Amino acid sequence: MERMQQIVGQARAAFNSGRCRSLRFRMQQLKALERMVQEKEKEILAALKADLHKSGPSAYSHEILGVLKELALAMDKLPSWAAPQPVKRDLLTMRDEAYVCPEPLGVVLIIGAWNYPFVLVMQPLIGAIAAGNAVVVKPSEICENMARLVSDLLPQYLDQELYPVVTGGVPETTELLKQRFDHILYTGNSTVGKIVMAAAAKHLTPVTLELGGKSPCYIDKDCDLAVACRRITWGKYMNCGQTCIAPDYILCDPSIQSEVVENIKATLQEFYGEDVKSSPDYERIVNKRHFKRILGLLDGQKIAHGGEADEASCFIAPTILTDVSPESKVMEEEIFGPVLPILTVKNVDEAIEFINRREKPLALYVFSNNKKLIKRVISETFSGGVTGNDVIMHFFLSTLPFGGVGNSGIGSYHGKHSFETFSHHRACLIRDLKMEVMHKLRYPPGSQKKVDWTKFFLLKRFNKGQIGLLILALLGIVAAVVTIKVSFG
Repeated sequence: MERMQQIVGQARAAFNSGRCRSLRFRMQQLKALERMVQEKEKEILAALKADLHKSGPSAYSHEILGVLKELALAMDKLPSWAAPQPVKRDLLTMRDEAYVCPEPLGVVLIIGAWNYPFVLVMQPLIGAIAAGNAVVVKPSEICENMARLVSDLLPQYLDQELYPVVTGGVPETTELLKQRFDHILYTGNSTVGKIVMAAAAKHLTPVTLELGGKSPCYIDKDCDLAVACRRITWGKYMNCGQTCIAPDYILCDPSIQSEVVENIKATLQEFYGEDVKSSPDYERIVNKRHFKRILGLLDGQKIAHGGEADEASCFIAPTILTDVSPESKVMEEEIFGPVLPILTVKNVDEAIEFINRREKPLALYVFSNNKKLIKRVISETFSGGVTGNDVIMHFFLSTLPFGGVGNSGIGSYHGKHSFETFSHHRACLIRDLKMEVMHKLRYPPGSQKKVDWTKFFLLKRFNKGQIGLLILALLGIVAAVVTIKVSFG
């Protein structure tokens, strides 16, 4: 308890010193983080290999590339993001200065996830640093090699007081959550998300919760099935299915179910060869507890492909299930593994109805040659994000916010959205002490005439030409009032 108080207290004292508010300091820290990623690439890749059996190319593209891209964007755009943003004024404030000023929140807590243990810590960290906050970093203890590496590396490159790293499991996280933070970002499951939110509520701390859920994938009959299944296979089985926005299950017409299965099987051979287990591009389940949980989902299911497993190495082969019942165990929880159920629906109406009966997912995917059908599914369903005719790719576009809705999460981040998540948008209005005659409208005693003039100034709509004439008229009135005062003063 005392240790966590000391860590958070030190971070708050460092924030209160004001040194992280300057753009120059923020840029220095972002550049140092970029240098860390570049100089320690081999160590990062080695930790990912040890924890998740990730090959070098996959680990680099899934974890490091996104961090470098986010850093480059933040360093390029930070001056414009942090600049005061002028806002429109009305007739009563047309002479005033009105703007929104982004300000840091204070001390932020980032709790990372184990499935992408580097990028899911670093991306929000970049946004929090760019916004000028102090940040307490808590990497997932499940990927112990990465947690140890992050704990070792960050103090070597970043300000140690402003950006401390806390390692450990549930006891350490529980004590950490008892402390007061100005924002908490958590990535993980909804069960722990509720615990985080309850702890935050005691201090009225805002949260960003990146959770998960069962992300549906609807395949229309009017579709290039070979292309659709290749993209689905890539997104489903990357990282051994341990991706929060992986397609969780497929909805399709019964007439194309067998063709979908055959296309996915062909793609699996194309990606991983005859022996998936020996492929350097196929990862492993993170630990034996998750291994047993995923195997339990296969009980009583019709396995159309895969199903092979090896507990010693936490290997589960890419698996396809067909004719799955909506009431089966595999449809009750997020799978988070290399198991892909296929459920049949008669048409898009039934697919939409099926999706809407369930919790709002983190992602939703639709494949069709008919763009109107895709947009119909978007307009008649709810989800954190959507990709049409592909999967997962909306995550990589930094101009799109990444986040959930309802049971799949609260808030969002990525790119400028990260900066905004970790900023307070302060409303600023600066006036002068002149033109007091205009302000008498709001002073007592009240009158109907004052109300009528106020309605005119605030509710009347003018085009640009009329506004120009009105301003000239007002200036004329003011000039006349001043002249009268001078003449008879």
